[in-house]
Amino acid sequence: MLSVVIFLPVVVAIFLASIRRLPTAIARWVWVATAAVDLLLTVIIAVAPSPSSALRGEQRLSWMPGIGSSYHVGVDGLSLPLLVLTGVIFLVCAIWSLRATDRPRPQAALFLFLQSTCLGLFASQDLILFFVFFDLSIVGMYFVIAGWGHGNARRSALKFFLYTFLGSLALLLGFIGLYLGASPHTFDMVELSRAGAFTGTPVMAGFVLAAIVVGLAIKTPTFPFHSWLPPAHTDAPTIGSVVLASVLLKMGTYGFVRIAMPMLPDTWRSYAGVIVAVGIVSVLYGALVALAQTDVKRMIAFTSINHMGYIILAVGAAGIVGHNSEQAQQLAITGAVTQMVSHGLITGALFLLAGVLYDRTGSYDLRDYGGLARPAPRFAAFFAVAAFGSLGLPGFSGFIAEFQIFTGSIGTTWWALIALPGILITAVLLLRAFQQVFTGETKNRSEGFRDLFPRETASLAILMGLSVIIGVLPGPLLALIHPAVDSVIKVMTG
Repeated sequence: MLSVVIFLPVVVAIFLASIRRLPTAIARWVWVATAAVDLLLTVIIAVAPSPSSALRGEQRLSWMPGIGSSYHVGVDGLSLPLLVLTGVIFLVCAIWSLRATDRPRPQAALFLFLQSTCLGLFASQDLILFFVFFDLSIVGMYFVIAGWGHGNARRSALKFFLYTFLGSLALLLGFIGLYLGASPHTFDMVELSRAGAFTGTPVMAGFVLAAIVVGLAIKTPTFPFHSWLPPAHTDAPTIGSVVLASVLLKMGTYGFVRIAMPMLPDTWRSYAGVIVAVGIVSVLYGALVALAQTDVKRMIAFTSINHMGYIILAVGAAGIVGHNSEQAQQLAITGAVTQMVSHGLITGALFLLAGVLYDRTGSYDLRDYGGLARPAPRFAAFFAVAAFGSLGLPGFSGFIAEFQIFTGSIGTTWWALIALPGILITAVLLLRAFQQVFTGETKNRSEGFRDLFPRETASLAILMGLSVIIGVLPGPLLALIHPAVDSVIKVMTG
């Protein structure tokens, strides 16, 4: 069933791309139906009984036996939440685009192709397979930005492609290093993760880890590899920004917990302090630069750097092994995975809300609005809920994630306290933006502003509803994540 989940969207994408005379309305609903069926199958995999130590939906077929690479897929507590998140995000994008008029059939085909690349990456248990899906996702998002973006879309798409493709080359170099350092040589991720199978010298291991970290840090992105992100978000179409922030950025952070930590545990522990420092800088830098923005999309983009910084802080802190630190490590890594899901839901909603502003008025500038709550009360309510969720208010998934991240990180290193002001700065910038746009006298572009349409309301309700469910009842998600996190910690602690 897992292979069906991965390849169903791309098969439908080929069908949509081939039939040029297909009516527009049918193409839109085919996209929605495919995304819904795919999400249903993913949920079935998630809720099906499975031994906690085994991969769910595992399948392994011979592919390139000469170099130790196979078509090996399977999911566990690290990847399954992201697989479900991917299904939710693409279904929301399909619903959001039901009224799209700009080449809806090619757009649907491209997004279905992109969905398969994302699902394939999170399900991959082979490094070469992981790399193939990683690169194909870059290609898909390049065409999304260049083909359906606005402003300086072609330049932003090119910058996105060059930066992230450079990261993928660094990642490939690191994968080759892992292969050469394994005994026997293999690209299989399960074999490489067993007790940290790298057998090369410490110097070689340091270079391999550096290549992998740089490749993943560009994709995440962290400071100082972040400069491609704001223009890509600003000029991308609304649903392109949603997929980029909610799913594609998670490929980098997922790579840290799936590849870097369990496959190079000794080297990760040696450089954990550096990773923690990068996480702290990303948290504070992203929040401070977001505070200076007047463009709502750029502001949300920089808050993504801030929120990804929390994840980097957590995985770095988890590498600091000390006396009785195992519980703190578990909290940090569990919080990091929860943050990936939470950020995908909440920031996806924020980008949809930013898209409403641009669709109605053609402007992302916060200074062009005022008193918008009067003509658009539903829009104002959703923006307030998403803003409170983003700053980590209790009752939302962001609180569950950040509480675990900081509890676990501070439990292993007191340096994590330096990142705490990032939460306060994020609260200031989001509340200030809400006051500027929605309160006071209705003026400028707010006059005559149309409130949310039903499809927009439904999309936002799905994302924020899931965030609230996780915030109030986090138990099922945490129970799913814990066994996989325990496996990573056993490797990390030897």
